[in-house]
Amino acid sequence: MEACVRHGIDIVRRPTGGKAVLHEHDLTYAVVAKVNNPLFPQDILGTYRIISGCIADGLSEYGIRTEMTVSGRSSENDALKASCFSTPSQYELLVNRRKICGSAQLRSRSVFLQHGSLLLGFDPVKTCEVLLPHDDDHVTQVERMRGSVTSVYGEAGPDVDVHMLCRVLKKCFEKRLGITLVEGELNIEEEALKTRLVREKYMTARWNMEGKGIAHGYKNAG
Repeated sequence: MEACVRHGIDIVRRPTGGKAVLHEHDLTYAVVAKVNNPLFPQDILGTYRIISGCIADGLSEYGIRTEMTVSGRSSENDALKASCFSTPSQYELLVNRRKICGSAQLRSRSVFLQHGSLLLGFDPVKTCEVLLPHDDDHVTQVERMRGSVTSVYGEAGPDVDVHMLCRVLKKCFEKRLGITLVEGELNIEEEALKTRLVREKYMTARWNMEGKGIAHGYKNAG
């Protein structure tokens, strides 16, 4: 936490739980659908497999060949387990055994939310500083992290245009799922709810540091 304060990094607890992620040079995605939506299997791992496949299709357009983990992989070092990207879960994406995209999923009231982080760039030194305990050898931590994680820029070069990558990923989701994605905006009521939730729940220490909601009316909203 002290390292995050030094770097001006906000600490936010996501409702899906899981390990820590440094959001800096990354592209985040979110998929929300009914649990019984025919586009997806009804089990969590099946949903992971479909969504990861869409992302893998997009990365392949840049010559990045990914493999999907089947059983997950444990970190070689217990200290690295605090970082999401050091330990792939089932159906997450690896490039030459190094993780490039991390995801998490929440199911509530017959709806699922899956969101994740696709690394565009990766700084193992800063990642270790803000995510890992400092009682181990720092140089060894950095090298192990470097050997566990990769990024789009690291695999395809620094000239990848993020906006074009977004368009490519959109097309890959559309093609694999047989759908058309239509851009939209929040309505007035949704904008108001978003603003209230951010101010009164998601930016509070009670939510982020104590793991508790505060307003009874919001207890199922996140």
